[in-house]
Amino acid sequence: MTIQYNSAELYGCGRQYTLDIDARTKGRGGTRTIDVMSAIRAKIAGRALSAGDRLPSIRSLAATMVVSPSTVVEAYDRLAAEGLIRARRGSGFYVSPTVTPPLALTEVEPRRDRAVDPFWVSRQSLDTDAAVPKPGCGWLPPEWMPEAALRRATRALARTDASVLTNYGSTSGSLALRRLLLAHLAEDQIEASIGQLMLTGSGTQATDLICRFLLRPGDAVLVDDPCYFNFRALLRAHQAKIVSVPYTSSGPDVTRFEQVLAAERPRLYITNSALHNPTGATLSLQTAHRLLTAAAAHDLTIIEDDIFGDFEPERSPRLAALDGLNCVIRIGSFSKTLSASVRCGYIAARADWVDHLVDLQVATSFGGPSPVATDIIARVLAGGSYRKHMDELRQKLTRTRRDVARKLGALGIEPWLMPRGGFFLWCRLADGQDATAVARAALEEDVVLAPGNVFSVSQTASNLMRFNVAHMSDPRMWDVLRRALKAQPNR
Repeated sequence: MTIQYNSAELYGCGRQYTLDIDARTKGRGGTRTIDVMSAIRAKIAGRALSAGDRLPSIRSLAATMVVSPSTVVEAYDRLAAEGLIRARRGSGFYVSPTVTPPLALTEVEPRRDRAVDPFWVSRQSLDTDAAVPKPGCGWLPPEWMPEAALRRATRALARTDASVLTNYGSTSGSLALRRLLLAHLAEDQIEASIGQLMLTGSGTQATDLICRFLLRPGDAVLVDDPCYFNFRALLRAHQAKIVSVPYTSSGPDVTRFEQVLAAERPRLYITNSALHNPTGATLSLQTAHRLLTAAAAHDLTIIEDDIFGDFEPERSPRLAALDGLNCVIRIGSFSKTLSASVRCGYIAARADWVDHLVDLQVATSFGGPSPVATDIIARVLAGGSYRKHMDELRQKLTRTRRDVARKLGALGIEPWLMPRGGFFLWCRLADGQDATAVARAALEEDVVLAPGNVFSVSQTASNLMRFNVAHMSDPRMWDVLRRALKAQPNR
């Protein structure tokens, strides 16, 4: 049974919201009154109804739930007695101003073992001492980054106009950096104007702004399985319904993709086209065309996160290029290639959408990213050293991936595929060993690993693990990994 009402009753807009009654709980309390109360409580707890929101009128709710108006009156009166809702004479019933609980992201989904909790993996990777081996983290070590170019840009920054050091960032971000980014997009055959591009505080903030713009609580969002675990964490914060599609060596399973679109009607699909995280796979041209055809048929917007694109030796197909920034939004940042400290992301999209997203950024951050950060990044990109840095980085990673894959093979750990570039190896453990148990054992010796189910919505990656090859030069890490593997019985 579903209660449906127009959100004009709540927010003065035309969007449709629903209150769902789980068939397993319907009538559990013995009366239909309790059914109504349970549905409203559930939506308040899940934050689909917030403090101050107006509830449906008695007559409309009674008609939709096929109960008598007196049943709804009794339910509303009981909830009001509990303090959950309040009556306003001549206006209706409203959620009490102080009733909505704080949003605890770790409680939005069932609490999982801390070794496979994406928030835990992120915290350990970010908060542990720099000397702790972190083969489960998602960035390069400091010595792999262009330190000399960053120092030159920082010294030049000290001599620049004082406004760069003291003012807020402009609403769309540095014009100089946006012009450099337009040339960068053109290398991917993405034609865009300056009005279709804005800078953000990070790639994560870019995704967050788009979610704020396009999503409402309860909207379905499609992700790959496996996918970057922080996509899932961010979607929890937006109270989205997360649905997934299996990922293959050439992109998402297109047949399953089409089925999910028809069944779930997701509002968004979030993915990496180039060097997919965590698998390292590359989207094929055939798959890209089929994805875009299905997306157009179902009014689906795609967020294409290209954060690893510059690690490719040759450019692979980009959804944004094939689509022309119509239903695809391109995002990216420089935290993986230049600096995770000097953070800046970007969004390339339809000009009318960028205009609204700029307003959202003003509302939530009061302006674009730090002028200090954008000035440093622009100087590095314009100085010519970035291309040389990336050429050297790709070559170094090619050698390192090969070497790490050989060492992992000696332990019975095999790559799911050998990526064309990047620093991740998505690997299958020997004889069905449980990656969570291995990660837990390694954690006891202060080594942070990333077991497969951290990335899997369906929790079907229990014998897989993502390794960051750039963080695997420490002999201690290999010793810990050997002991962790030996401590786990084979299946």
